[in-house]
Amino acid sequence: MTTSRAPLLVCCGLVTLDVLQVVERLPGPDEKIVATDLLVGFGGPAANAAATAVALGVRTRLVTALGSGPIADLVRSGLGGAGIELVDLLDGVPRTPGVSTVLVTRATGQRAVVSVNATGAGDLSTRARELADDALTGASVLLLDGHHLGAALVLAGWARSAGVTVVLDGGSWKPGLAELLALVDHAVLSADFLLPDGLLLPAGLLLLDGRAALEAVAALGPRLVARSAGAGPVRYLLPDGVRGAVEPPPVPPDEIVDTLGAGDVLHGAYCAELARGVGQVEALGRAVATATVSIRHRGARSWSLLEPPAAPRADV
Repeated sequence: MTTSRAPLLVCCGLVTLDVLQVVERLPGPDEKIVATDLLVGFGGPAANAAATAVALGVRTRLVTALGSGPIADLVRSGLGGAGIELVDLLDGVPRTPGVSTVLVTRATGQRAVVSVNATGAGDLSTRARELADDALTGASVLLLDGHHLGAALVLAGWARSAGVTVVLDGGSWKPGLAELLALVDHAVLSADFLLPDGLLLPAGLLLLDGRAALEAVAALGPRLVARSAGAGPVRYLLPDGVRGAVEPPPVPPDEIVDTLGAGDVLHGAYCAELARGVGQVEALGRAVATATVSIRHRGARSWSLLEPPAAPRADV
C-alpha cells in the first residue's frame, strides 16, 4: 500500500552473477581470444533496474531467489553495496544463482549473452505469499521482469489489491505471461518482445507491425504499453488510444561503449520516476534519457549521474 513516507520501489525477478568481457570480435568455433577488459558483478533485469532506481535516489527493495553459497554470498554483497534492500525467497537454501557470460564487442558496444536465468529455482509462490506483506508494504510501484513467475503472480495480485502500480519489464515472452499481464498496469517492452503464435487477439487485429503489437498487449490488461527499438524511438499507447513516441538523444557511434543493460536502466529509471509521482509520459521521457546516458559507459551500472541526461523529445 502507498504511504506518505519516501517513495519505495519493489523489484521482483532475476539476479545473476555477470561475467562481462570486452572483445575485439566474437570468437568462432573452437577459437580462443583474449579479452581487453573484465567486469564481474551482479546482474539480471530486476537487479539492474533496482540499482538504477537507487542511483536515482529512490529507495528500492529486490525480491528474488538467491540462496546461500559462495557465489550467492558474492552477489548478496554486491546488492548491499549498491544500496538495494534484499528479500531472498530462498534464504538459507544452499544454491548457486544463475551466472551470465557476457561478451561485449568493443567497437560497437553490442553484446552476446549466455545465461541459465532462473532455471532450477522452482515454484516460489508459497514463499512469496508468506513474505508479500513484508516485501510490499509501503511500496509505490512494483516492477516485475517475468522471471520467477509464481512469485510474480502473487506479488502482482497483492499490489493490485493495495493500489500499487504494477509495471512489467517485457524483455521477451515467457510461458504464463498472459496471466501476469492481466495484473499489470504498465508494460514496457523491448524490441525483441514478440507475442507467441496462437495467442487469441481482439477480432480484426493483425500483428503486422509494432503498432499492432502495442494494441495486442494492451488487450491483455495493461493501461499503458510502450516498446523500445534500440536507438529508435520508444513508442507508447495510452488507455484512451492516444499514441506517442519518445525520441532518444542521439549518440555518435564512437561514443557507444556498451549497450548491455540499457533496457534494465530504462525500466528502473521509469519506475523510479513513477514512484516519485511523475506522470507516465514524462517518466518515460526521463527514463529514455537516462538509458541513453548508460550506453556511454561499461556495464549496466557504471554510468555516472554527473553526466546529466539530455532532455528527451516526446511527440504525441
